[in-house]
Amino acid sequence: MHYYSTRGQDGPLGYEDALLSGLARDGGLYLPEDWPKFSHQDIAAMQGLSYAELAGRIMAPFCVGEVDEAELTVMARDAYADFDHPDIAPLVHLQDHLHVLELFHGPTIAFKDYAMQFLARAFDRALQKKQQHAVIVGATSGDTGSAALEAFKGRAAVDVFILFPEGRVSPVQQRQMTSVIADGAHAVSVAGDFDDCQAIVKALFNDLEFRDQVNLSAINSINWARLMPQVVYYFAAALRLGAPAKKVAFSVPTGNFGNVFAGYVAVQMGLPVERLIIASNQNDILPRFFASGAMVRESVVPSLSPSMDIQVSSNFERLLFELLDRDGGATADVMKQFAETGQFHVAESVLARAKALFSAYRLDDDGTIAEIAATAKQNNMTIDPHSAVGVYAARQAHADGTVSVDVPIVSLACAHPAKFDAAVTKATGVAPKLPPHLTDLMNRPERQQHVAATVEAVKSLVLDMKRGA
Repeated sequence: MHYYSTRGQDGPLGYEDALLSGLARDGGLYLPEDWPKFSHQDIAAMQGLSYAELAGRIMAPFCVGEVDEAELTVMARDAYADFDHPDIAPLVHLQDHLHVLELFHGPTIAFKDYAMQFLARAFDRALQKKQQHAVIVGATSGDTGSAALEAFKGRAAVDVFILFPEGRVSPVQQRQMTSVIADGAHAVSVAGDFDDCQAIVKALFNDLEFRDQVNLSAINSINWARLMPQVVYYFAAALRLGAPAKKVAFSVPTGNFGNVFAGYVAVQMGLPVERLIIASNQNDILPRFFASGAMVRESVVPSLSPSMDIQVSSNFERLLFELLDRDGGATADVMKQFAETGQFHVAESVLARAKALFSAYRLDDDGTIAEIAATAKQNNMTIDPHSAVGVYAARQAHADGTVSVDVPIVSLACAHPAKFDAAVTKATGVAPKLPPHLTDLMNRPERQQHVAATVEAVKSLVLDMKRGA
């Protein structure tokens, strides 16, 4: 399998080179040259596979010629061995044709664990093979950082620097990052918002001299290999609901567009999906786009669902590339316009193609508290603010006919409610408890770095603190 940049100037690369490169050298994002396809018969044959076996089956076509299905299955089995539910990603019935996919059974109790635990093993394999050391710099709006530091801590071949916006993640999210005290693991507080952190990461990748000097790589969803393991749980949920004989829909809380793009990949691979529902908070750049065809950046407004406090959805570039018939030059022009002006528009025909699969909804903080309260009271389920936005969007899609009432909707629960205990307590009157392995979290010692929101400040930190040659 070969990978090419969405901006048309970089590629072809093999899977492991795309993994280690992260962001393409022309500033674009890697995608496979074509989408592997599973027939209905192929998907039906996946019934009864364990989660690890399903992961191997789904990811193998993206690694052809480099890593085979058997080895991918072993890596997945190892990655998910310590998850605290036998189903790995359990599907829970909420009401009628609405289900919740619990994606918080990993070590940092958020959906990022499903990709990050696998990714750490993929990096180990690739770097050992090449006898290299890598520096990973990532930006987080909350959950990516803790999942990355937990997965990569203490690995001799990798130093990890995670940038998070100071004062804009929950106390539990922050402590999950700053309490990781291990060689090569660095939580870095940045005096800015998530978009500032993300912009710094992209600027470091675009500084090719620095990039080559430290062997820079990425674990954000700009890295294609971060999305591959996320495709798996779409298949897992759909199979449990009768796929491929029955269609399903998915409601996905999203800010950076990575998680819902993994759903798009599942569709391209042949999974019968009726609709992908984008669930956003008051930072609603994605719903505004799907309403008007205009992507217009505004200021980030802090919310009760901070992992979605984003106004530059990096992974949307991948969908844009697809919508523009994989024209790298056209995609590069649009992204250049967005970088320079903070906005772009697409033609009505392009928007219509997007709306054939995607719908989008927004929910503000007051609505989020109301949804958490209603779900607890009516359905006896406690959900975090991000999951609440997803459940609300799912309910709306059934209510307004976007998704037929007899088509099941799977709403992705992306974090454990205890990660956002203040909002959940406000909504329900009951403080959610952390799982046993994290009960002492808020008493653990901390270590973090503080930097200005500038490329030079982060570059100096990395050069001062990195290990390796």
